[in-house]
Amino acid sequence: MRTTARRAARAALWVVLPAEVALVVCLVGGVRVTGAVLLAVEALVVGVLALEVAVMWPLYTARRRAGEGRRAAASSAVRAVVPVAVRRLMAHELRALHSLGVWSVRRRHRIPAGALPFSYTEPQTGTMWVLFFASVLETVVLALVVPWPLVHLILLVVGVYGTVFVVALHAACVTRPHVVEADGSLRLRYGALFDLRVPAPLITAARVERRYDGGGLVRVDENGGLDLAVGSGTTVTVELAEPVEFVRPLGRSGSARTLRFHADDPRAAVAALSRKPLTPDAPVPPDAPVVPGAPDMPVTPVIPLTPVTHGAPDMPGAPVTSVTPERTAPSSPPGPPG
Repeated sequence: MRTTARRAARAALWVVLPAEVALVVCLVGGVRVTGAVLLAVEALVVGVLALEVAVMWPLYTARRRAGEGRRAAASSAVRAVVPVAVRRLMAHELRALHSLGVWSVRRRHRIPAGALPFSYTEPQTGTMWVLFFASVLETVVLALVVPWPLVHLILLVVGVYGTVFVVALHAACVTRPHVVEADGSLRLRYGALFDLRVPAPLITAARVERRYDGGGLVRVDENGGLDLAVGSGTTVTVELAEPVEFVRPLGRSGSARTLRFHADDPRAAVAALSRKPLTPDAPVPPDAPVVPGAPDMPVTPVIPLTPVTHGAPDMPGAPVTSVTPERTAPSSPPGPPG
């Protein structure tokens, strides 16, 4: 019985949300909505809310009797009733608005000491500002031409919120860059929509590889490769010793053994991923230059990289760093949408 009630509550959410959106669109578009229809839709909304409360309350009380706190019990009840896609969309929206505040004080989100952040917003910055100015223009024009007070107010609220949300999306990408931590682990992010941590022991190789594929933000190919694209392109490819699990923006999970992502400075990102942290017991080459420090502090050896050359055996070539080869890969077909 309880399982049936949970399924009914989940299904009701998917029914009432489109109905409410359709009603708002009709009001905004100037469609005449009779009182009976309006009353029926609002009664549906109230009924669904009552159903959600009726289903979640026994779950909440059961968790409380089990010894959980109020917040943990409420969170468990919400997870049991509200679909994961709805929960994740709401969480993404709240994190984006939080990032707007972080951006306004010129800070970044969770960059540990010794970690190196790498931005990825360069290909989309122009597009985001175009969307911002288009949203502002649309809000102003509609506010001037719509004569009905109620529709005018709805459009104004939606337009202002849409404009703020465009800036919040960009702020989330700026304040949540990719991170290579001091131990060599990698954290891939795209704003508040995607977050993946890769431990350092799993990273076997990293290279600069520019790929331009069509499709969405997160793509998975048939060979187990994950593309986290910005502007339909990636610039860094990371090979792993074994697959890692990830979660897409709407909650679907997957695994990948090859990671491809965009970094505005791909060579610096590859160099950071290719460095190996020095452990206290690691031997230091006798001829390696060192950085002087305090008398009781360890010194860090600076080991020069051996350059390699590309070309024919008898022809001189330009030296390049062996850990950052760059190439342009052919396009691959897009995977299923996130």
